Amino acid sequence: MGKRFSRTLPVAHTLMGSLLAGASFSAVAQDQTLPAEALDWQAWEQGEASQQLCRGRYVMPGYRLPAEQDPETLSVETQEADYASDGEALLRGDVVLRRANTELEADRIFLPANREQVDAEGNLALRDGQALLRGDSATLMLNEDRGTINNSHYVLYEAHMRGQANQLEQTGESQYRLHDASFTACDPGANTWQLVSSDIRLDQAKGFGTARHARLEVKDVPIFYWPWLRFPIDDNRHTGLLAPAIGFSSDGFDYAQPFYWNIAPNHDATITPRWMTDRGLLLNGEYRYLFSESAGTVEGGYLSSDDGGTSGDNRFAGQDRWYIDAQHAGRINNRSNYRLRYGAASDGRYFDDFGGQFGDSDRVSMERLAQVDYQGERWQLDARAQGFQRLEDPLNDTDKPFYRLPSLTANSNWQLGSGIYSEWRSNVTYFWRDVDERRVPEQEAATGSRLHLTPAVGWRAENSWGYVEPRTELWHTTYDLDYGERETDRGTTPSRSIAVTSVDSGLVFERELELGSRDYRQTLEPRLNYAYVPRTNQTQLPDFDSRERAFSWDQLWSPHRFSGADRVGDLNRVSLGVQSRLIEDSSGRDRLTFGVGQSVYFAERRIDSEGDPDTLPARPEEDPNVNPQRYYQATRDRSPLVTRLDWQINDRWSTGYEWLYDDHREQTERSSVDVNYRHPAGHVVNLGYRWEIEGFDPDSVPGDDGFRNYNREEWDLSFAWKANTRIDLIGRYLHDQTNDRALEQMAGVQWNDCCYGVQLVWREWVDDNDTARIEDDFNDRGLFLRFVFRGLGGVGQQADSYFERTIPGYRPTPL
Repeated sequence: MGKRFSRTLPVAHTLMGSLLAGASFSAVAQDQTLPAEALDWQAWEQGEASQQLCRGRYVMPGYRLPAEQDPETLSVETQEADYASDGEALLRGDVVLRRANTELEADRIFLPANREQVDAEGNLALRDGQALLRGDSATLMLNEDRGTINNSHYVLYEAHMRGQANQLEQTGESQYRLHDASFTACDPGANTWQLVSSDIRLDQAKGFGTARHARLEVKDVPIFYWPWLRFPIDDNRHTGLLAPAIGFSSDGFDYAQPFYWNIAPNHDATITPRWMTDRGLLLNGEYRYLFSESAGTVEGGYLSSDDGGTSGDNRFAGQDRWYIDAQHAGRINNRSNYRLRYGAASDGRYFDDFGGQFGDSDRVSMERLAQVDYQGERWQLDARAQGFQRLEDPLNDTDKPFYRLPSLTANSNWQLGSGIYSEWRSNVTYFWRDVDERRVPEQEAATGSRLHLTPAVGWRAENSWGYVEPRTELWHTTYDLDYGERETDRGTTPSRSIAVTSVDSGLVFERELELGSRDYRQTLEPRLNYAYVPRTNQTQLPDFDSRERAFSWDQLWSPHRFSGADRVGDLNRVSLGVQSRLIEDSSGRDRLTFGVGQSVYFAERRIDSEGDPDTLPARPEEDPNVNPQRYYQATRDRSPLVTRLDWQINDRWSTGYEWLYDDHREQTERSSVDVNYRHPAGHVVNLGYRWEIEGFDPDSVPGDDGFRNYNREEWDLSFAWKANTRIDLIGRYLHDQTNDRALEQMAGVQWNDCCYGVQLVWREWVDDNDTARIEDDFNDRGLFLRFVFRGLGGVGQQADSYFERTIPGYRPTPL
C-alpha cells in the first residue's frame, strides 16, 4: 500500500502544463513506437465502429489522486520515500504527484531540499485533461520556465494528434524546442503520414512555430521537403503559406500557392500566385478589413500577356487579363445602412477562363454600387447609383445593361381599418449606358430620367373559410429623354397613366381523412382571379428595364405581364384554379399539394416590348426574326392548363411536377419532373426532366444570345452514395436530348480516413460561349485531385460548393 501525503509548493508553469495547453502544432518523428493502450487509446465498441472514421479515440483515464481544495497543494502517493537530513527526498515505486488538474506518474522522483525542481525517471506519464506526455526522464524547474523531457511521446486528446520527440525542452516563458520530432493525426500503429523535423521551435505567446529541415512522409517515404517552415499552433490567424491548389485538365497543369498575411486583428490579406501552363502566371489577391460599424473586401487578379490557352478561339492571346471587385458596407445608425461596391473585368470571359474554384465560372456580371437606405416605422427609403458590367464576350450594345445614376425610392403602407389599406410606391431614376445610340433599336437608344409612381388602394376581407381582395393600382410614369446623335421622331418627354385593377378571391374547404392508419386534413381550395389592364399606347416610351414574363402558375394570379416599369401589358382575363392539400395532422406538414388552373382571355394581348396597342405581333411565316410563339400567345383565347404537384411520398422519396398543356393545339408547352431520394445515411439521388417549346420565353427573339431555335429537352441525373463511412461516390449526367449530346458528365470518389482524405473527380462539360447557339460550343474536360492530411492541410481545388449546387441534397464530408 503506497503512502499518501500532501505538501504545499510554489505554483509555477510546469513544462507539460504549458506545452500541452497549446500544442496544436504541425510538426513532430521517430521510429520508436508505444502500444496503443500506453497512449490512452480506446477502441470503439463493435456497434460504434461502423459509424466512425477512426478506429478509436484517445480518452484520459480518471485521476489517481483526488483534487485538493487548495490548487497550490501538491499531493503525492508513493510506495517508498527516503529523506536526507538536509530535506532532499527520493520517492520510489509507482510515484504519483498531482497539483490542480496536472498529474505526474513515474518510477522515481527526486526532490532537492530547495524544492526548486523535480527530477523524474522511468515510465514517466503526465496528463492534464487535454494531453498525455510520456518519456524516459524529465527535469522540471518549478520556479523557472525551464525543463527537459527525454525520449518523449505525446497525445492531444481532442485534436486526435500524437507524436514523438527525442528531447522536449522549455527554454523560456511559453518558449519550447523539440529535437528530432514528428507528428501525425493517424491512429496508433497506422503511420500513413507524418511530418518530421530535426528542430522545432514553438512560441505560444505569438501563436506559431518554426521547423527546420521538415519533410512530409507517406508510409515512411519522404514526398516533400521544406528547408524552413512556419506554422500556427493555435486557432488564431498567422502569416504564412496556406495549402496549395493543384489541377490537371485538358488545358494543362494548374498550380496556385496562397500566402496569408495577418496584418492586424481586423485586417488581413491573401496573395495567391497561380501558374497555368496554357495561360501563364496569374496573380490573385484579397484584402479584408473589419471595423465596429463597417467591413469590406478588395479582391482582384492580373495576368500579363495571356498565352491564349489550348481551347476556344484563343482570341485573348497576348492581352492583359484582370479583374477587381471592392466591397464596403456599414451602418449609419439603427435605421440606416450603406453599401459601396465596384467590380470590373478586362473582358466577358475572364471568369470562364480563370474561375477560382472547381466549376466556378458562374459570375454573369460585375456590380458597381453606392447605396444608402432608411427603414422607418412608416417609410422605407433607398438611394443608389448602380450599374453592371455584363460578362459576355462578344457583348453587343443591345445587351449592355443600363446604369442607374441615381435611383431614389420611397415606399410606404397604411392600414386604414376594416380591411382597407393603401400603399405608396415611387421611384425616380436616371438611366445611362455607353453605347452608340445609332446601332441599337430606337426604343433602346435613349438615355434620361424616369419618374414612376404607383399608389394603390385595396380591401381584404378574410376568414377561415376564404377571402376576397379587390385592388387598384395607378401606374403613372413620365420621362425626360435624350437620344444623342440618333435621328428620331419620338418625343423626349412622353408619359403614361394607367390603372391596374384586380380582384382575387378564394375558398377553403377542409375535412378529416385517414389514410394508412394516419390522420390527415385534406383541403379543397378553389380560387378565382380577375384582372383588367386597359390597352395604352406605349410606343413613345423607352425600354430601360422591362421584360415580358414567361407563363407559369404564379402568372395565373398576377395582373402584370411585364417586369420593370416601362411596359404595362394589356389584360382582360379571369383565372380559375383549384388546389388541394393533404396535411399531416401530427406534424402539420404538407404531404401532398396538387393544383390546376387556367386563364380565359376576353381580349387580345397586343402590348409587347414595342408597346404598340394597335398592331399584333407578326406571324413567324411573315417575319423570321420574331419569336415563333408570340403571335399565337397574343391571340389565343385561353392560356395553357397549368398543373403542378408537390408530393412528399414518404420520409425518403419526394417528387415535384409542373405541366403547361395547350388544350387547343393539344401540345405541351413546358413541363418539368423531379424525383428525389434522401436516405438518413446520406444517400442522395435526383432525376429531373425538362421540356420547353421553342420560343416559350416571350421576350426572346432570334438573334438573342438566350434564344434557342429548337424545342429544349433535357435529362438530369445526379447522385451521391455513401458506400460506407469512408467512401462517397458522386456522379452527374446532364443530357441534351434535342441535340443528342451530353452537356455535363461527372464521376468522382471521396475517401475519408481518420488521418487523410482523397477526392478524385473526372468532369467533361460543354462550354457554351455565353450563347444558346450550339455551333460555337466546345467541350472541355479535366481530372481533379484533392488530397488532405487532416490537421496539416492539403492540395487540390476545393469542389464541395460545386457538388452541393449540382447534386441537390448532398452535403460532402468535410476534407
